[in-house]
Amino acid sequence: MNNKLEMIDLLTGVKSSKRNYYMELKKTISELQKKNMQLEIINDVMKSFNVDMSMDDMLGNTLEKLKQIFRLERLCLSIVENEQLIVSNVYPSYPKSLQKGNSIPKEHSLFWTVMTTRSACTHTFSKQNRMNMAESKFFYELGIRQILLFPLISKDKVIGILSVESKQLIEYEEEDYSFFQQLSDQLAVCTENARLYNRVLASKKEWEETFRAVPNMIFLIDLKGNILLFNDAVKDFFPYEEKVIYEKTWNELLSQHLVDESENLLTETIRTKKLAYRQLTIQDRICELHSYPSLNENEELTGVIIYMNDVTDKLQIEAQLIHSGKLAAIGEMAAGVAHELNNPLTAILGHSQLLLRSANKETSTYEMLSDIKNCGERCKHIIRSLLTFSRQDEYVFEKCSVNKAVEQVLNLIRYQIEHQHISIELKLMDELPYIDGSLQQIEQIVINLLLNAKHALEEREDVHRKIVIETSLNIKDGEEMISLSVTDNGTGIAEENLQEIFNPFFTTKKAIKGSGLGLSVSLGIAKVHGGTIEVISQVEIGSTFTLYLPRNQYKND
Repeated sequence: MNNKLEMIDLLTGVKSSKRNYYMELKKTISELQKKNMQLEIINDVMKSFNVDMSMDDMLGNTLEKLKQIFRLERLCLSIVENEQLIVSNVYPSYPKSLQKGNSIPKEHSLFWTVMTTRSACTHTFSKQNRMNMAESKFFYELGIRQILLFPLISKDKVIGILSVESKQLIEYEEEDYSFFQQLSDQLAVCTENARLYNRVLASKKEWEETFRAVPNMIFLIDLKGNILLFNDAVKDFFPYEEKVIYEKTWNELLSQHLVDESENLLTETIRTKKLAYRQLTIQDRICELHSYPSLNENEELTGVIIYMNDVTDKLQIEAQLIHSGKLAAIGEMAAGVAHELNNPLTAILGHSQLLLRSANKETSTYEMLSDIKNCGERCKHIIRSLLTFSRQDEYVFEKCSVNKAVEQVLNLIRYQIEHQHISIELKLMDELPYIDGSLQQIEQIVINLLLNAKHALEEREDVHRKIVIETSLNIKDGEEMISLSVTDNGTGIAEENLQEIFNPFFTTKKAIKGSGLGLSVSLGIAKVHGGTIEVISQVEIGSTFTLYLPRNQYKND
């Protein structure tokens, strides 16, 4: 019976049909698996760019999945840069082959042929044709026997080549070519997107580096006063860590420096949507602040940009230039007057000396002639000091004495100080060491300090007005310094003004009595000499200004 059934199956072909059916089913399943894998590869390429995967990793993942359906050896991406075809990514990379960064020559090149024709190409390598193409030698030495080249086209422009390489000859179907072209098209999109993304990142990085490197302070503030962004200059200026600055609002950051709301340029810009300007003293430095409204396309205010510039040194230089200009003009006039006075003074001195020779020493005439001669010599000494002080053309640093600077200045202004019923007490150290500096510039500091003391005493009527000038040798910050102090028992300086008095153009005097340049210029001169000026003051008690200058190792005469 069984033999009969077998005979029937053989005669009717039922068994053969079953076998063919299962073979067809297996083939269909294999093709479906292949299609699914191809779709998965395309999908992965799309995802890879979105998760910011590097192109090398993308090629590696793609190749590993391609190996499940094709017997492939390597994938290579070449991109057009500056009219050259550059190998941008290779997986895996082998020595002595086309490496990342290599330029592919145009002559007899398979890659450039695909670039020109914009059509895919399949090429087989053998011993006979290994020298026909520029790339043949590299591929043959690697054992590559077959490559598929597909153009990467983006916006109707060929931007590169995808090379699919294998060590075996593979018979590809038409659908396989379509798949590789789809893969190439997707890689072209990813490559172009990566280019644009990297260009945006580069621009962002360049902007951030420029923003951070700007030497002046820049803030980005929102409408609630929160600090959104600032550059490195802010961290260098304010004594806070970066985190602390971000935690503060603009008003909190400047709370110690805003006297009243009228000084808050942020509030003004938010209210007016216009540029605002202020000059404030912040961290004991004079700063110019400009606030700029940040508007969107609908002219709506979205934030405020504040530009802050420390102009202390600039104003210091300006003050010195103004002061120097005034001194030069005064000096020129004083020199002219002094020369004009020298001629009649010479006659006075000469004639008085001649008359003294013939006068009787026992008479009142001799005494009066002696007074004339002594006053004439005093005037001559004053004129000589005035001429010395008026020479503003050169400031040569040389061996000089602070005591001598004090004496020179007192020759000029002692009379006008004592004329105000102000006594001067000198406590000059004997054998005070010399300094290396400009005597004329030190004289400017002395005269500024003495005139300031005089002005402070003019308003006091209830005390015995006195100025004490003292020089000494001190140790300051571990360094031996020459000190010159000028002490008065005048009106003193309010505590809130103590940090302001050295700022250019700041003055508590009436307009006709001061320009606010004296102490600023004096401090500038002291710093040029490697020194400084310090002040101690109490209202209605008096002030002491002390000039510190580094001594030099000159031996005293």
